[in-house]
Amino acid sequence: MIIFIHGMFMTPKCWEHWIEFFKEKGLAGRATAWPEHNRPVQELNHNVEANSALAQVGFSDLIAAYENQISKLPEQPVLIGHSVGGLIVQVLINKGLGRAGVAIDSAPPAGVKSYKFSFLRSNFHVINPFVSAKKPYIMKLRKFRYAFANSMTRPDREKAYRAYVVPESIRVPRDLGKKAVIDFKKTHAPLLLIAGSADHIIPASLNRKNFKRYARDNGSVTEFKEFEGRSHTIILQPGWEEVAGFTCDWIKKNAPLK
Repeated sequence: MIIFIHGMFMTPKCWEHWIEFFKEKGLAGRATAWPEHNRPVQELNHNVEANSALAQVGFSDLIAAYENQISKLPEQPVLIGHSVGGLIVQVLINKGLGRAGVAIDSAPPAGVKSYKFSFLRSNFHVINPFVSAKKPYIMKLRKFRYAFANSMTRPDREKAYRAYVVPESIRVPRDLGKKAVIDFKKTHAPLLLIAGSADHIIPASLNRKNFKRYARDNGSVTEFKEFEGRSHTIILQPGWEEVAGFTCDWIKKNAPLK
């Protein structure tokens, strides 16, 4: 079993093509929702400010939700996550919850930092103290264009925005510096970190720094792969099949499923 974990401003729908792709390759999987994200995109975008429960979701709530899901499975799943979903994969693998993990454009865990301009600009709404965390944050198309979809064509970008983007709790990213803690020296299940060279919000250099923090002498498989020209929408933008295919092959090699 593979569990696909979405990131911020998304729902499980963002994995719809990957699930079908993996199924055709003989690997069964499902995408499950973060708390308060288990409704259709259009519904989540309706009457946003009234959704106070969404605004209260923090990173610890996400970890607890996936720990609960995994505890009910008959065997350890393979975990694939994107963005903050990738960081969730890192944390769960660090806890021994998963037979293997793939973290795509993973948000940085505590202690892993970037001062690159694109990272600071893309995340300004998170660090800006004048942005209230009492209500969900709505990402406008122009923000999506720069932070998520800078290497997509305008038609593809606008199509993805309408199909997948939802409001989000900014408590989640504000929690990461304290609550997303990784013991990089600990032995862990096979882990693959993937980056996009054109990613603004999680630069490839930040993904590489994240990868380099893992100990190389503990006997664990830890690998890194960078895809040229891919933005943060790496799992959605045209050419996503190459990334999915590489991921599928890596899983078959390092954590073959029965």
